[in-house]
Parts: sequence; structure tokens; C-alpha cells
Amino acid sequence: MSADTTIVAIVSLYMAVLLGIGWVAGQRTRSPEDFFLAGRSLGAWVTAISSTASSESGWVVLGAVGLAYKEGVSALWFAPGCLLGYAVNLYWLAPRLRRAAAAQGSMTLPDLLADRYGDPLRVLRSCAVLVILVSLAGYLAAQMTATGKAMEAIVGLDYGVGILVGGSIIIAYTLLGGFRAVSWTDFFQGLVMVASLVLMPILALRSAGGYGATLEKLAAIDPNLVSIGGGKQGLALVGAVVGLLGIGLGYPGQPHVITRYMAAQDDEKIRRSQVIAMIWGVLVFYGAGLLGLAGRVLMPELMQDGGDPEQLFPLLARRSLHPLLCGIMLAAILSAIMSTVSSQLLVAASCVSRDLLEKVAGFKNASRRSVLAGRIAVLAIGVIAMLVALGDVRIVFWFVLFAWSGLGAAFGPVLLLGLSTDLVTRKGAIAGVLSGFAITVAWKLTGLSDTVVYELVPAFFGAAILAIVVSAVERRIIPRSSNR
Repeated sequence: MSADTTIVAIVSLYMAVLLGIGWVAGQRTRSPEDFFLAGRSLGAWVTAISSTASSESGWVVLGAVGLAYKEGVSALWFAPGCLLGYAVNLYWLAPRLRRAAAAQGSMTLPDLLADRYGDPLRVLRSCAVLVILVSLAGYLAAQMTATGKAMEAIVGLDYGVGILVGGSIIIAYTLLGGFRAVSWTDFFQGLVMVASLVLMPILALRSAGGYGATLEKLAAIDPNLVSIGGGKQGLALVGAVVGLLGIGLGYPGQPHVITRYMAAQDDEKIRRSQVIAMIWGVLVFYGAGLLGLAGRVLMPELMQDGGDPEQLFPLLARRSLHPLLCGIMLAAILSAIMSTVSSQLLVAASCVSRDLLEKVAGFKNASRRSVLAGRIAVLAIGVIAMLVALGDVRIVFWFVLFAWSGLGAAFGPVLLLGLSTDLVTRKGAIAGVLSGFAITVAWKLTGLSDTVVYELVPAFFGAAILAIVVSAVERRIIPRSSNR
């Protein structure tokens, strides 16, 4: 069996496993709570790894590896930033979010906000849905594009065929098993991701002569590659470090991540998931960074014209591994992309079927009809995302620029403040959601993200301040007993 045939066989088996998981999950999906939250039955391991895997798309196995390749040791500032986001999510947000969602019967993030703050005119819910759908619209299409390109590079399928095959499989298992299928497949994909980002860096560092030898060789290429500041000084260094650390501010506001905590079985499962998820994060983030550092030594040609450092992982796997192991490593790239696509697809579908049709438009559905509406929404949104990706419409990437930051700034402050304090009222929550997204867009469009600091940092804190100020003003005008 040739190398390419072996790789195709491994990836095909991987896809079959995903479909099998979706089919099994579908047998246990009967009610809306099953479809949208897996019956609030997730265990510690699935909660931990599915939430982390869904948050880390191909940017970890491709983007973060490429960043460390280009920037050197200074790029590793992203790891503590992301781990800080994990810690806030797991130790602060998750327990409170699970208890609030269970007590209120909330099944989506807009559900939870409306139930927490009160929303008689459905303004808060509508604002939340608008931000989610605008953010995820381009994100989903871009992830479908990434799926097509990954299938083309890994399996050899034509780009369009790769989108149709990969996208159809994602839609199929999401449609069949809903949240349970998405969580179970993300758990499986998260295990593949962490295994690859432990094994590949070990093999790469060994080939480069070890960690110490790798740093020596990097210093010989460019001393800035082994500097924690990357050669930057003064405000430029502060802005770069704050920006990389600020990535972690986005985690509390990602609906496709935090709904895992709403679906956890009980507080004990949340407590156990905390350690599991933090260990996973350390292994994945530092694994990606170390792979990038070693890869700069092993494949320096990627810095030349026509080279793409973000392709280091698949290129190095093909060059140095047995076809069987290479197939598994390449499946990890698909895992990173597909775990995020399915999670975002279900969130977008739940916003349409649960929040827009049932709660805003007032269409009342019995349990079976509600599940059917959710499945139809998954199919419709998934097909639209595939069609946009097939057209290779470049504007979708414009939306991606704002997706992570926009969601993080819109929902993170409101959730963190709302679940632990009484500082925020309904009008304050609306102001926080809208301003978080608006500041993100304005900061990015004016170029301040490139010249000052990453847009999520000012957007997050700006939204928090505005939510508190608007709430304080509202309380002075309206009696406390009626401001919710």
C-alpha cells in the first residue's frame, strides 16, 4: 500500500468514526433539551475536552505553529494568555453558568441572558442573536473553506469536492445527534489533537538535536528568535505581549464553548473537568509552540518566497513519519477544524430555531417539532456555509477578523459580571453586548489593532465599563425593584 493510499485510508476511517458517533448519539436524542444540551448529562472528560477542542480550530495546529516558526520564543506569550482564559472559564464561569442554566431551564446563551436579566420585549435576546449570527456567518464559511483546503492537501481531493465531503460529514453527524453528537465527536477529536501535539514536537525536537540545541540553532539564525521580547522594545513590546495575553479574554464569551458548561451533569463533573482541561491546554499550546521552534530549524525553507510556515505541521509529518502515523497526524488537522465547525454550526442553528422562531417570533413547537426545527436549521445553515465556501468569497474572512474578539467582548463581560454580581441590569447588559461588538469592529477598522493593541483588550474592558455605567444610571432613574 502506497503512502498516499495509507493516509487516505486512515482519514476515511476517521470520518467513518465521526459518522458512527453521530448515529449513536442520534438514537438518544428525542427532546429539545437532548438536541440543544445533551439532556444536561455531560461527564467530566467530555465537558473538559469537548469545550477546549471546540475553542481551538485550525489556528492551533496551523496558525500557532506557524507563529512560533516565524516569531520564535516570543510567540509563546499566547500560551499563558489562552490558559488564563481557560482558568477564568473553568474555575469562575463554568460552575455559576451550569447552576444558573439548570435553575432557569436555559438551553442557549441568549436564553440564559434573557432569563437572567429579564427580557419582556425580547430586545436583549434579539441583540444576542444578532451578534452571534453575524459573527458566526463568516466564521462558518471560512471554516468550511479550511475544511476543503485541508481535504485537498491531506487526501488529494479537489477543493470543491473536499468541501462537499467534509462539510456533508459535519452536517450529518450534527444533524443526527445534535449537541450530544457534537460533544462526543469533539471529545474524540480533542484526544487526536492532543496526541498529535505531544508526539510531533517530541519527534521534531529530537530530530533538531534536543531543546537546547534547537535554541542554539535558532540563535544562530536570528538572536531575536530566542528572545522573550522578539526584538521589540518599549511600547511596541508592551502592545505585543498584552495583545497575545489578551487572546484569553475571548474565551468567556464564546457560545460554542460555554454551552458545554451548561450541559454538564453536576458541579462535581465541572470540578473534575477543570484539571483535565487545563492539562489539555498546557500540552496543546506549548506543544504547538515547541513544534514551531523545532520546525524553523528542520525546515528553514518555509521562510523563503513561496513558503508558508502555517503548513509546517502537515509538511513535516509527510517528510518524517511512517504513512500510518502520518495519516493520524494529518487527521489531527481535520480534527481541529471540524470540532469547531460542528460546534459553531449547532450554536447558529439553535439561535435560529430556539431563539428566533420560538422565543422572538413566538412559534410554539412541541418537543418533536422543536427537534425537527433544530435539525432543519442545522441543514440549512450548513448548506449555506458550504455554498459560500464553494464560491470562495473573500469577504467571509473579513467577518472572521471580528468573530473571536466580537463574541468575547460582547458576552464575556456581561456573563462574568451578571453571574457573580448585581452590578448589571437589563439595559446595562444590552449596552455591554452591543458595545463589545461595536468597539471590536471600530478598533479593527481604524487600524488600531496593528498600531496599538489587539482589539479584544479595549473592547472587553470598554464593554464592561459601559455595562456598569448604564446600569448605574438606570438604577438612579428606575427603582431597584423594577430595573430587571
